[in-house]
Amino acid sequence: MSPETHELHLHDPQALYRRWEESQWSPWDIDLSGDREQWQATEDRSLLSFVLGSLMVAEERITTKFSGLVGADGSEEEVTYLATQQVDEARHMQFYARFQDEVVAEPALIAAHVQRAREQVSPAFRTIFDDKLVAAHERLVANPGDVAAKVAFVTIYHLVLEATLGLTTFEFSTRLMERERLLPGFVAGYTKIHHDEHRHIGYGIWFLRKAVAEGSAIGDVVRATLRELLPAVAESLTPPAGADASVLGASAEDLRGFALDGLTRRLNIIGVPLDTL
Repeated sequence: MSPETHELHLHDPQALYRRWEESQWSPWDIDLSGDREQWQATEDRSLLSFVLGSLMVAEERITTKFSGLVGADGSEEEVTYLATQQVDEARHMQFYARFQDEVVAEPALIAAHVQRAREQVSPAFRTIFDDKLVAAHERLVANPGDVAAKVAFVTIYHLVLEATLGLTTFEFSTRLMERERLLPGFVAGYTKIHHDEHRHIGYGIWFLRKAVAEGSAIGDVVRATLRELLPAVAESLTPPAGADASVLGASAEDLRGFALDGLTRRLNIIGVPLDTL
């Protein structure tokens, strides 16, 4: 497919802003009435707990480590769109917290839910969200006009966290829940989150493609960022120890293959093919 064909599928920040205005939803409109009873009746909740805990921890990080991108140099249209993404992330965190309050545990502050969920995530997960994302955000906050810092942050946030990890997690966890008819309220809310994240990823691809086209060295920033992160990404796409792959319906190789296929397609659109890493 030619670059011109790909371009037809990319939306600039103004178009993405208008889509946001048309796509509002509330975390409190989702019906969770059947989920708590079903949760309590489920004997083996280890895999579900792992997925839900990972989402809670991830969403807290990507909500609280985003303002640097909103404050980075960009057009008025871009900054306006990015402000909507920060609102989206807060809404997602509120939905996951509400699910914890009403289905999984007793009501508590978001920080308490995150702390409990942290006990389940892997060292590779913490490397990505606690080390690499936080460091990239701090660099961008300190240097809002640094194009390389912005490119590195968007590569981590939009290309790795939201697209590679986020879409893979959604694909396989919702397959499991829908196949087993589990947690329909959660699936309904998670699906709305998934639609929001497609809009976010659209911004990331638009920005990185534009930045790579405008500066020959920018592609090297994308490559270096990915080379540093991909080992931890591959490790994090592993079901928890003791998890029955037949329950998930997928092996670690299946998860990684799905993630790699998506990353490969997006890198081709950006102009940094995977085989150049």
